[in-house]
Amino acid sequence: MSIPSRVRVSGPLVPYVAGFRTELETQGYRPNAVGCQLYVLAHMSRWLDSRHLGPGDLTSELAREFLVARRAAGYTLWLSEKGVAPLLAHLRSVGAAPVPLPAASATTRTERLLAEFRSYLTDERGLAGGTVASDVHIARLFLNTRPSEDLGLERLTPSEIVGFVKQECEHRGAAYVTTGLRAFLRFCHVTGRTPRPLVGAVPKVASWRLAGLPKALDPDVVMALLKSCDRRTTYGRRDFAVLMLLVRLGLRSGEVASLRLEDIDWRAGELLIRGKGPKLERLPLPADVGEAVAGWLNRGRA
Repeated sequence: MSIPSRVRVSGPLVPYVAGFRTELETQGYRPNAVGCQLYVLAHMSRWLDSRHLGPGDLTSELAREFLVARRAAGYTLWLSEKGVAPLLAHLRSVGAAPVPLPAASATTRTERLLAEFRSYLTDERGLAGGTVASDVHIARLFLNTRPSEDLGLERLTPSEIVGFVKQECEHRGAAYVTTGLRAFLRFCHVTGRTPRPLVGAVPKVASWRLAGLPKALDPDVVMALLKSCDRRTTYGRRDFAVLMLLVRLGLRSGEVASLRLEDIDWRAGELLIRGKGPKLERLPLPADVGEAVAGWLNRGRA
């Protein structure tokens, strides 16, 4: 398992390690996934250093050269543009890496539509850079199957959608394809490019991971789980506080993991929740949840 704290980074990307890690945790990445992304950062930093380059030189073309070098070095994971998309998105968002200039073909109908779709995902949906890159990639693949001069989205049929999914799923993960295509079809309907919603035409992926889990826990099971925490110990108080945040407020695990001390307004009785992407929301802090968190903070932390 990749543990973020064990990743050692040298080279020009060292100043961006903490910020990148925080962004990944805020987006809900699990510790193992955070560690993998930090290993990619560490490799890229060493590679840039070996060529006497810095993040300011990290164009899209240079990133592709890095992936070629990574494959040549024998790495077996994170070898595609999607694998480095979260890192590039972070470096660009903080002004460390150059934002790609519009390609020469940006005046085509397809490129204009993709640019609008990208803005929709970023500005209106508030999605993270890696998610935006994935959805735009699928949208591009789908548009490449349409007529070059007239995309004909207003004449799009469910059978064409199903055919595209079947074809792409032979080469890519089904969830990756269907998620991106649903996002694009939703955008097309919202912007009036398709006269009817076609999201329902995208086939559902069978055997979703964890699909068999119950949608909700029985209240008695929840109470038994809370009572199982030995609040006489540091770990028990911590587990009880985390479970109270999950049970009483319905937070995601990533939202709980990204909580900071300054996010708790004790006087106002509010919590600042860092959701997906740049989303920030305030939730009331129930008295019992506040007592559980305060008990852990005041009586020792692991």
